[in-house]
Amino acid sequence: MENSNQSVPNRFFLLGLSTVPHLQVLGFLVFVVIYIITLSGNCLLLFTVRISPKLHTPMYFFLSNLAFIDICFSSTILPVILVNTIYKDKSISVGGCVIQMFCALLLGATECVLLSVMSYDRFAAICRPLHYSSIMNMRFCIILALIPWIAGFVNSSIQVPITWRLPFCRSHHINHFFCEVPAFLKLSCRDPLLNEIAMYTAAGTIVLFCFLLTFISYVYIISTLLKLRSSQGKQAAFSTCVSHLTVVTLYYGTIMFNYTQPRSSQPRESSKTVSVLYTVVIPMLNPVIYSIRNKDVKKCIRQTLQRKV
Repeated sequence: MENSNQSVPNRFFLLGLSTVPHLQVLGFLVFVVIYIITLSGNCLLLFTVRISPKLHTPMYFFLSNLAFIDICFSSTILPVILVNTIYKDKSISVGGCVIQMFCALLLGATECVLLSVMSYDRFAAICRPLHYSSIMNMRFCIILALIPWIAGFVNSSIQVPITWRLPFCRSHHINHFFCEVPAFLKLSCRDPLLNEIAMYTAAGTIVLFCFLLTFISYVYIISTLLKLRSSQGKQAAFSTCVSHLTVVTLYYGTIMFNYTQPRSSQPRESSKTVSVLYTVVIPMLNPVIYSIRNKDVKKCIRQTLQRKV
């Protein structure tokens, strides 16, 4: 432990996505646009759900939670990317790195579990419509909304301390754009086998359990939809399900790629590219996917804008 403390520097250096000047300028502009879309889209979704009584249902309650997580997630990652892109000093303090790593793990795992909770909500709405209001009562919805946060907090509370017990004497330059656990394991001059086992176990448990719950929910949902006689009802239900499955596939797939591959077989550049997808792109896509494909949300947004005008 004493050697470990001596090998932790005062600051680390984030190498970012590219060192080519014109690509850095282009990347800065792209990430500014993405951040604006992410914040405006998720804030608009939160605002619309908040002021529209028609949207005060369990589905939009969980969707509001997802929007809040995406705002926090992107705000944990994107400002650091933007600052490191325009400034020559790409360093980050140890405290800042610890906080960013903790928040990223917390929010990432929370969103992962919340997506499976949302699939259960769709299962209850489509497969148990007569009992939906009694099943998804407000108390149960609050409990379901707290479970993802508890799971994310436990995950971060385990992963972050054991990561920072490693001696980082190989290098203090992180070939990444934020403080992510897999990138730090490559800096350790001690074999991080136990850390890798803990990381694989946590990622496998959370992602596979959530994927299994989502898969089972949608097996029942699809079998129920196929029995519906109303083509309009099928289309509306399928539209909602396709939106959710799109987000789930993108999110679970990218996280599994980064957190369950052996360290030696994972190319650094592909790891960074995949990280961009679930930390930057998906938080931007979530409100777009759910809003554009949802008639109720679009209608409430139009009515809100018309009242304002």
